[in-house]
Amino acid sequence: MDDYTWQQRLRARRAREHRRLYLVFFLLAALIGATVWYFFFYIRTPEYALEQLQTAIAKQDEAAFKHYVNAELLSSRAYDDLTVDLFAYDSELTPKTKAMFEKFYIMIKPQLAEGMENAALGRISSGSWNLPEGTDILKGRQLGIDFERFIERSQIRNTTLVKVGKVEHNGRSATADVEILEDYTQTPFTLQLAMEQAEDGHWQVAYIKNYKAYLDKISPLQNKDIADYIDATKKIVSDSNENFEVFQNHFKRLNSSKTGHLSKQQKQTIAALIEDDIIPALQERQTKLDAIEVPAGAQYLARQRQQSTETSIKAWQHYIKGLREDSPAEFATAETLHKQELAIDLRVQDIIRHTAISKNIPNLP
Repeated sequence: MDDYTWQQRLRARRAREHRRLYLVFFLLAALIGATVWYFFFYIRTPEYALEQLQTAIAKQDEAAFKHYVNAELLSSRAYDDLTVDLFAYDSELTPKTKAMFEKFYIMIKPQLAEGMENAALGRISSGSWNLPEGTDILKGRQLGIDFERFIERSQIRNTTLVKVGKVEHNGRSATADVEILEDYTQTPFTLQLAMEQAEDGHWQVAYIKNYKAYLDKISPLQNKDIADYIDATKKIVSDSNENFEVFQNHFKRLNSSKTGHLSKQQKQTIAALIEDDIIPALQERQTKLDAIEVPAGAQYLARQRQQSTETSIKAWQHYIKGLREDSPAEFATAETLHKQELAIDLRVQDIIRHTAISKNIPNLP
């Protein structure tokens, strides 16, 4: 190999080494730049907060969720929008009555807003919606309101996140569009999340700007479906109520005793009435209801009726066992289940009444 050729190959080798060195420096600079961008810029953006929020929900990470959501403010603002919506379609309320109800809901706001927050956080941590238990003041109707129905009307249990859309920045505040789907009616909607930057630089969802608009869109759709379902099942319910009135009167007569104690024969007769007439009548009623097509927005009402039937049957079964075994514990269980059934029945009545008086929905006969 002559000297000229050798020099050319040497220069070519050096050129390749220089290119490799430049590439290494370029990749290293890009990596450093990406790292700096991620840790010093991106993690301090609303987009990053929304990404982490979705991860927290998927992984049931309550601590992370609370880090990226101002849960107290969110529930407080949502409560205000929801309680206004509670009266939006009630055509029977006078201005004076509306003012009275609004004052009532202001008084109980701390407990209900906290209850909404705890319910949402419980859903994040456990993956399921749980109602207040034990001595919780929100259990039952201790505050004069059915918390189960209140949560249902908030739509939070039947709203699914589809995707995060555009984010508009405005200094230390931002607005994020989030596409959602109302599960019952399959109605799409875009929520606008107000976001704020905390002192340490991370972003949080503060409240929902157009939550009331969402309620105003969904409520009439559900009310229409509920009205149709009530109309379709009216005869079944009416006929059933007539039969149960007869059974109720018979049950009262059989329980009549001058001594306050039931004889063995009375217990056998009562148990037979329950087993042969009352429980089969409950099952038949539910079978007829199940045969009716349930409109999308009426699924909750249909489910409440099913729960009422199931709870009532369980209560009667424990009552029968109490009769046959003379067991106070079985009677106590039956009484507890009966109270639960009454609460469900009252909830069903509330739904029917609300639907009947709702604006733009035909009154039910």
